[in-house]
Amino acid sequence: MSAPILRKLTDLRAATAGWKRAGESIGVVPTMGALHDGHLSLVAAAKAACDRVVVTIFVNPKQFNSPEDLAKYPRTEEADAAKLAPYGVDAIYVPDPDQIYPEGFATTVSVSGLTDVMEGACRPGHFDGVATVVAKLFLQTAADRAYFGEKDYQQMMLVTRMAQDLDIPITVIGCPTVREPSGLAMSSRNMRLSADGLERAGRLYPVMQQVAERLAAGASFGDLAPAAREALGAAGFGDIEYFDLRAADSLRALDRPTESARLLVAAWLDGVRLIDNIAVPQLND
Repeated sequence: MSAPILRKLTDLRAATAGWKRAGESIGVVPTMGALHDGHLSLVAAAKAACDRVVVTIFVNPKQFNSPEDLAKYPRTEEADAAKLAPYGVDAIYVPDPDQIYPEGFATTVSVSGLTDVMEGACRPGHFDGVATVVAKLFLQTAADRAYFGEKDYQQMMLVTRMAQDLDIPITVIGCPTVREPSGLAMSSRNMRLSADGLERAGRLYPVMQQVAERLAAGASFGDLAPAAREALGAAGFGDIEYFDLRAADSLRALDRPTESARLLVAAWLDGVRLIDNIAVPQLND
């Protein structure tokens, strides 16, 4: 049975108010649509832990740096609703633009520190758009838990910090990245890759794994990074915007995983920007 599609905030709040009065917990899975198995794993996690689940679909113009990229972003509402039907979610919130950004909207939520590197440095203003829309969705849905994929690791850290700083009573749950058989992290952007591009994109994950294994064995990132970048270039990746080893909690740059760490990358292939990250085993003292 398909969940109701709600487009007005008043309708959403009428539904959530009833759930709250009944003492039911609410989980939210914020998305921009074009749902794939990665999104659906978040829905499954929410269903397992919450009495009610809301999936939001909103292509947020404020987090796109390029009008062309915004225009190309896939919009597949009907197919998305069909994919969600087996999960029995309680509502699909597809807000009209004026429900998020009404006339005269003049507020921006900005999180410093975590947003100064990697995605934040490469895409100025992107994280302000993310923080602003996610803050609104947290408040609009009145959710107790929110589910985000670890593929967008920096984003997950951003929304966690934002909710803590603004005293929004919600717990952000990070869920493991879902991958294609090749290891490629599932992403709505993968739809824009050719068959050949998909094959070549699958080479990103093994390169990252090899670097992580050598870091765990004691090698320095500074020694490993040039060869890793060369391997990605040989696989067809063009502009590699960053290939970094960072502390998992602060995103401080590291040369060795002397603390909990992540290896993070953003690179272009066939005109599509792909990002990924993996955990790196911590060196023993």
